[in-house]
Amino acid sequence: MKRSTRHPIHWFTVFLLLSTISISWGQINISTTLDEAINRALEKSLSLKNKELEIEKLNLQEKGIWNKYIPTVEASAIYSYFDNKLTVDLPTTQIPIINYPLFDGKTAFNNYGNLFNGSIMAKTVLFSGMQIPNGAKAVKEKTKGTQYLKDSEKDQIIKEVINTFDQLSLLKAIDTLIKDSNNRLQTEAKRVQKAIEQGLAVPYDRDKIKLASLELQSKKVELDGKRELVYKKITYLTGYSISQIDKVSYQLEPYLLLNSQLKTENKQEIKALESFKTAYEFLLKKEKGTYLPTVGAFGGVAYSSLFNAKATTPVITGVNQALYLGLNELTISNNWMIGAAVKWEIFTGFERQHKIHEAKININQLQNQIDDTKEKLELLLENNWVNYSVLNKKLEIANQQEKIAKNNLNLASKQYTQGLISVSERLEAENDCFKSEVNKINTVIDQRLAAIETIIATGDFTKQLKIQ
Repeated sequence: MKRSTRHPIHWFTVFLLLSTISISWGQINISTTLDEAINRALEKSLSLKNKELEIEKLNLQEKGIWNKYIPTVEASAIYSYFDNKLTVDLPTTQIPIINYPLFDGKTAFNNYGNLFNGSIMAKTVLFSGMQIPNGAKAVKEKTKGTQYLKDSEKDQIIKEVINTFDQLSLLKAIDTLIKDSNNRLQTEAKRVQKAIEQGLAVPYDRDKIKLASLELQSKKVELDGKRELVYKKITYLTGYSISQIDKVSYQLEPYLLLNSQLKTENKQEIKALESFKTAYEFLLKKEKGTYLPTVGAFGGVAYSSLFNAKATTPVITGVNQALYLGLNELTISNNWMIGAAVKWEIFTGFERQHKIHEAKININQLQNQIDDTKEKLELLLENNWVNYSVLNKKLEIANQQEKIAKNNLNLASKQYTQGLISVSERLEAENDCFKSEVNKINTVIDQRLAAIETIIATGDFTKQLKIQ
């Protein structure tokens, strides 16, 4: 994003800011106690924990894909009892000499026995058409994208913690201003009361001061309610107790950004989308790999045994009785086997073509989303920068307003004591001073938030954090 190299703040403004408050040059300075609160919020965030669990799941998925290259070992044992009727129909053969026909028509045998088979086999994939490595790389890229989204969410949590503590600092500052203003009004009330007793003032002046004091009390009640809500929000974010919250201290000072050439290329959302796009590109390669054959190898040892088997023949002519045949045992043991297998799906009913086309669509969708996100982030960064520059100028005005309002208050106090102005003018000066000081603090907080949002839009927020 190109901008003018001329800094948006006049040097007179910089001099004025430096003369009134300490400024963080190009960095987001945080105190040690605020940093501890931020870390507690990051540890407590259930959303971040879910992101971590999602990353852990993806890591397991990647390992599971690579593990397909590891041989699998299977052991099996099968016992069965069989009882059947075997029918044999062979061409009739004459037995020489006796000229007796053998296998005359269909011959049936009644059989029964026991069969046992046991084996230990190992199988492995030798070549998967690059489906395994491409699938694993796709999951790895998805993991990277999820990590980028987690980092982006961290930025938002840090921003929320800082801004919420800023709001608490604002309320504490307003509380101090209310007390100071009330003390001045009480002093004036005592002076007016003495003047009334001496006939130098009227009760109207006293009532006006009393009304102003009641307005301050009303602001104090409203302030206490807001402060309670802010305490609860900080507790929700960090898990801190009220005493722990009160121990967090830092200087409420504006942030000054000197780099006028800000870019969004490091924004986590863009990097995440680019990683997701790369993941889909690997998935496309994986689907294309289904056109290639899959090669595997196997090996193992088997044990097979037929035992206690019986067979009964039909009645044999000439003998006039059936033959009863028996088998005690027929065993094949230590039957070692080793070999290779090839599986090639030549035609799958256009299923592969549809999946490849779907993967290409996903890639195009993500590219469109990347382009759209880049434009939106550029616009957001520009908007944040303009808002930040405007608030810097408003801060300059707020400092001048505060200075003038304080001088007017001092002058009004003296003139009212001398009877040169009315009580209404005196109270108006008091109210103007209160408003100007609150406005200045509000402007500082808004400026800090605008600076943070501007840096977040560049993706370099955590790099700019500095503990003081």
